[in-house]
Amino acid sequence: MLKNITGPELEKSLREIAKIKSTQVIVPGENYIPVTGKVLDEEDILLGVDAALDGWLTAGRFANEFEKDFAAYFKAPKALLVNSGSSANLVAFYALTSPKLGERAIKPGDEVITVAGGFPTTVNPMIQFGAIPVFIDIDIPTHNVMSDQIEAAVSSKTKAIMIAHSLGNPFDLDEIMRVAKKYNLWVVEDDCDSLGATYRDKKTGTFGDISTFSFYPAHHITMGEGGAVLINNPQLAKIAESFRDWGRDCYCEPGKDNTCGCRFSQQLGSLPFGYDHKYTYSHIGFNLKVTDMQAAFGVSQLKKLDHFVQRRRENYTALYSRMKELEDIFILPEPTPNSDPSWFGFLLTLREGDAADRHMLVQHLEEKKIGTRLLFGGNLLRQPGYANINHRVVGDLKNTDVIMNQSFWLGVWPGLNETHYDYMLSVIKAYLQ
Repeated sequence: MLKNITGPELEKSLREIAKIKSTQVIVPGENYIPVTGKVLDEEDILLGVDAALDGWLTAGRFANEFEKDFAAYFKAPKALLVNSGSSANLVAFYALTSPKLGERAIKPGDEVITVAGGFPTTVNPMIQFGAIPVFIDIDIPTHNVMSDQIEAAVSSKTKAIMIAHSLGNPFDLDEIMRVAKKYNLWVVEDDCDSLGATYRDKKTGTFGDISTFSFYPAHHITMGEGGAVLINNPQLAKIAESFRDWGRDCYCEPGKDNTCGCRFSQQLGSLPFGYDHKYTYSHIGFNLKVTDMQAAFGVSQLKKLDHFVQRRRENYTALYSRMKELEDIFILPEPTPNSDPSWFGFLLTLREGDAADRHMLVQHLEEKKIGTRLLFGGNLLRQPGYANINHRVVGDLKNTDVIMNQSFWLGVWPGLNETHYDYMLSVIKAYLQ
């Protein structure tokens, strides 16, 4: 595997350096306990070094290996690496706007069902394209879309459903897929926070037509920056790749030519016959590829994914058992029925109080070196950037506002253990007394 690191002494020296770089000790009360974090070992770092020594730099052998292995993990037809989870959402959504899809293509003014309680880049591609997000409230304590409102949100303009599995907890895929099938809607699963989760023993990310993942350091595996688009509908494979790669019609890998065998023998658009296929564009696309050094980290991290997921589940259980003492103060997070989450965070919601009470508690935890986060943008419609967007709301967003005002989450990433949760409980109990 390490083709560029030759000689036992060189590899030994690099391993020693990598081991030091990947070692972390977090002592409760002395060190800050991050709410998220990466778990690296020397194998991750050495593969990154090996990729750099190739001198190729852009997507290459490690990117190809990761895409193949990632698709195989899900038993999916194809995976595409991109430079972030947000870019994955951009590619996934824009793939559904392709004229190649005919009447099913999303056009400006069409509607997409989603939620306002979450991370903005699930919603941003809709707005940027000119589609209309249709917002539904979320459930407490699963923090996922109220699935019984999905069908009521469908109109003659609805083309798709695009929603994230909240903090690693799958949404109600039975109902969403039922509605999608009934009304012939595209489904985009934002799986950025839930890699490894299952619903009815099937991995999330494999139910919809297309799904998205993030490999930011906070996520289940990391490349530093990076993301992926998993394609379950083969009709979307070339289209998604085109949007990722400048919008080109050609699908040759970097550094390769004439894979299709007709590079100079096609007539496309109103271009002259034989115009170089490498410079023929069927979409108005982007350049969202990764470097091969990033992909190398991913190749190594993917081998440990199931272990990381199990550690997150164990940490959720450890934290839940402790916070159960405080159930009269907090609403605790619960798995969606029929699911086995791959927890990204542990969301606590104050049963009484308001944003000021939540703010004071969070500030206290941070002062005691316990990392916290809110549920991302809270209610996006209350964010300044979204004040004037074209949108529709079905029902109300009462629970979304509750989460915005009264909730915060603690970490369950694999770098934490029971000693950290003992400390968290003691700090919260002391504050409440």
